[in-house]
Amino acid sequence: MAKETGRKLIAQNKKARHDYHIMDTYECGLVLTGTEVKSLRQGRASLVDGFVQIDGNEAWLHNVHVPEYSQGTWTNHSARRKRKLLLHRAEIDKLESKSQESGHTIVPLSLYFKDGRAKVEIALARGKKEYDKRQTLREKQDRREAERTMSAVRRRQRA
Repeated sequence: MAKETGRKLIAQNKKARHDYHIMDTYECGLVLTGTEVKSLRQGRASLVDGFVQIDGNEAWLHNVHVPEYSQGTWTNHSARRKRKLLLHRAEIDKLESKSQESGHTIVPLSLYFKDGRAKVEIALARGKKEYDKRQTLREKQDRREAERTMSAVRRRQRA
């Protein structure tokens, strides 16, 4: 069987980028059971309520929904169990110290396969206030509108 290469996206947490200021991102491995891997290979997962917690010098991913494998038997996993993250000790220590500051949290951004191995991209983030969210949306709309007018001007110049 040929070895899998490249990056295959499984799930993405788009709401995290809307709700948080992303300060730093990390790529880490996951400790999974066989049925979880099979379920992820079918492209089924949800990161919406997920968060990372540091417990006793280990990083744990909570509330990530990986549905049960349809062909699984009694060996099937529970859908929302906590999963251990594989990070270097220095990264865990840095994340733990930063997340202790008020308003900071660690959220999962995306779940994907990289060269056949399940990886999750986590981010150290600070929660946005309501006015920050509105400001971000306004900037996005302004950028879109400017691009639209620029492309319209270019089309008129070509004609």
